[in-house]
Amino acid sequence: MLKGKHIILGVTGSIAAYKAATLTRLLVKEGASVKVVMTPLAKEFITPLTMATLSKSPIMVDFYNPENGDWNSHVDLGLWADLYLIAPASANTIGKMAGGIADNLLLTTYLSAKCPVMVAPAMDLDMYQHPATQRNLQILQSFGNIIIEPESGELASGLIGKGRMAEPEQIVTFITDYFAKRTDFKGKRVLVTAGPTYEKIDPVRFIGNYSSGKMGLAIAEELAGRGAEVILVCGPVNLKTRHPSIHRVDVESAAQMYEVASREFETCDIAVLSAAVADFTPKEKADRKIKRGKEDLVLELLPTRDIAAELGHVKKASQMLVGFALETNDEENNAFSKMQRKNLDMIVLNSLNDKGAGFGGDTNKVTIMDRTGGKTVYELKTKTEVARDIVNEIESRL
Repeated sequence: MLKGKHIILGVTGSIAAYKAATLTRLLVKEGASVKVVMTPLAKEFITPLTMATLSKSPIMVDFYNPENGDWNSHVDLGLWADLYLIAPASANTIGKMAGGIADNLLLTTYLSAKCPVMVAPAMDLDMYQHPATQRNLQILQSFGNIIIEPESGELASGLIGKGRMAEPEQIVTFITDYFAKRTDFKGKRVLVTAGPTYEKIDPVRFIGNYSSGKMGLAIAEELAGRGAEVILVCGPVNLKTRHPSIHRVDVESAAQMYEVASREFETCDIAVLSAAVADFTPKEKADRKIKRGKEDLVLELLPTRDIAAELGHVKKASQMLVGFALETNDEENNAFSKMQRKNLDMIVLNSLNDKGAGFGGDTNKVTIMDRTGGKTVYELKTKTEVARDIVNEIESRL
């Protein structure tokens, strides 16, 4: 599975660095080309000679190699790699990654990497559980980095708990599974809607909502990373897309989103409607700013076009339509009813009653339902992880 893959292995100053030797051997055995970048402190735990021998490549620690006069270019490394795996990742390095600090070659390479990044934490129980470490891991996940969860067991300190780096065999299996999924949507054209819509009252005021677009963009990135051609119809958000297979169309109003979505859906295999589209828009839109006056201001609102219902009406048997439901009461019944009324194949339910879910934040808690009555309840996760769960659910139904 890894034949021809270019993998950078970043090794930090952790007692678990000894596992990097086995990890390197296994990656090379699977056919990967491995380049190892070590922090200066990592050399205190495992020798560069060991890692160079197993990787069949010189080890990089410093920016400049005085022995042969060569520079180790973090930019070139970032372009070369198909995957950047940091294992073990110490609490110190994780904190620096989250803060954008680049004081060694491993960290500058991380900031330059154009490829997926996997992080395998390794530290003592108390360090792993510290709020700062948990916050830093959440920040990395919000960047799209993939965390390979540490195991529970006996630690170097003698404590028993979570913090031990995953075993090399498990990490290699995780990586091979990851690359296997990179093509499971190859040849699929997917429409994704994301973000809010703004319905103008006058040139400076609008009706809107608190949607940040983070969930929709995470779904678009996950689909594109797994081989899909993605058409992202995006409301006004302050987020950028990264993957070159995402064709982004920025819109502002519900009418504009409807126009693009209805046009693109005809040639799509799948549509994921995660946008928070306004249900109503002002009947009259003032050309000039409405001035404050003594009289009451009354806005007459008209319903917007229901994108999900319209696409559900024209949906062909070969197409899959996924909707979202943000509910505050009788959540599951309301979501299931919406799925049936709008001819959706699957619906993702958020509840504003769940702490950490909903608009604006970096986490979400969802329940995924389908027309057969199937239901999967997920725990609170980062939106990057939730996007992966949603795409996995879609893939299982193709």
